[in-house]
Parts: sequence; structure tokens; C-alpha cells
Amino acid sequence: MTLQLPLGVQPLAVQNVIGFPVTAMPFDRQMDTIIDWAGDRLSRVVCVANVHMLMEAHTNSAFAEVLYSADIVTPDGMPLVWLMNLMRGGKQDRVAGMDILLSLCQRLPQRGISVYFVGSNQETLDSMRARLEREFPDLTIAGMEPLPFRPLTAEENQALADRINQSRAGVVFVSLGCPKQEIWMHHNRHRVQAVMIGLGGAFPVYAGIHKWAPLWIRKSGFEWLYRLAQEPRRLWKRYLSTIPPFLFLACKQVVSDRLLQRSF
Repeated sequence: MTLQLPLGVQPLAVQNVIGFPVTAMPFDRQMDTIIDWAGDRLSRVVCVANVHMLMEAHTNSAFAEVLYSADIVTPDGMPLVWLMNLMRGGKQDRVAGMDILLSLCQRLPQRGISVYFVGSNQETLDSMRARLEREFPDLTIAGMEPLPFRPLTAEENQALADRINQSRAGVVFVSLGCPKQEIWMHHNRHRVQAVMIGLGGAFPVYAGIHKWAPLWIRKSGFEWLYRLAQEPRRLWKRYLSTIPPFLFLACKQVVSDRLLQRSF
């Protein structure tokens, strides 16, 4: 299965995950693709998908169109990775938000590509800048802008797009939360001349406001539980409303696939 991209763009391999096209390539190849696009300052949308995002799309047809039209949908959540491996019989890398942030900040200076940070709040961005300057001294930060909680007016949005374009940043990291950040990126396709990547929760983690789960927890698939322990009041309803139906849809997809294989 391949993802249909704009004319002249090489299609990327994808795997159907409960009806949505998740990019099925190794981590490094996905990063290479993003860097190549950023070097040419192409307007591209990268969604970093977990169970919550796919279930939002499953219940909201307008948001589903956002994912269908994205240039890359990375498998962030381990349940997505497990399902892809089961369906494909291979080994799909997890392509998670924090790993994307760290990898690109390390590699972009080698290509002379600068980055722009949009969203979150000023305190978080200030903490991120201080850490980025320590850990990636060669990285060029073209701009950092918090956004108000209310929707931007058309004039404000265009002014923001203009500032990003004038900065000549090749990558824009966006933190507005799902699904707001994906909708914002979709709305600004072809308006912002850069690769827009929705990183959501990676901003406060990198800033040190939230803790990053240990590696063994991330690999075991229990990062959701680690996050729940940090923000129980905000996350328990989300997990209750998304994890059980996702498991049902995933099992249904696997069974349907196995029955289809037996029929041939």
C-alpha cells in the first residue's frame, strides 16, 4: 500500500491501521525524507499518531480527512507498531515525537536547516530554548512563538505564516495538542513553506515540565500508564474512551485480514 502524495512527490509505503494510512518505513528513512523536504522548504504535514489520534479520526470524518491528506503519519504509539508488525509480518520502528525532535535537532544543522517552534506557552518555550542551546549548540532556532488558547483570526494566522516563511525555517515544530495542531497544519498546507510536525506533548517533556518515561517502559508499551500517573485527571477519560474501542477495531482488522488470506 502506498500513500498518495502531491504530484511529483514519490509515494511512501503505508500500512492500514484501523482504516488510516500509517507510514511504514524505518525511523531513519522517515527522518531522511523530512530532512530532504525541509532542505527544499516544501510545505508538508507530518502527523505523529497514537491511539488517541486514530480514534479521534475514527469518530470525526472531518479530522479523518486531515490524516488521509497528511504527507507522513508516523507510528508513535506502541499499539500501532505492534499492529503494523502483525499485519506486515515485519519489524516497524516506533517513530515517536520526542525521538523525532531529538533526531532532527541533531541532524538539521548538518544541512544548514533552521527550525521554528509554534505553540505551548512562553515558560515552556524558554526552558526548551535553554536546553536546546546546551545540547544542540549548532542548531539555528529561527523563532519561537506561543499561541493564545483561542483560535487565531485569519489575519493573525496569515501574519504567523508570513513570519515563519520570512525566517526561512525548513521545519516547524507545532504544539497545540491533538487534534488542534493537526488541523492547524492541514489548514496551513501550501501557506507555510516548511515541513510542519505536530509534536504536542514532546514540548513539556523536553522542557522538563513532564517526565519522559524510561526506555523500558516506552518499549514495553506502557508509556500511556506512565503518563496517566502524571496527569490522571486530564487523561483517564481519554484513555477510557479510546483504548478499548481501538483494541476492538484492531482485533476486527486482524481477524478480517486472516479470513481474507484463507479465502485465497
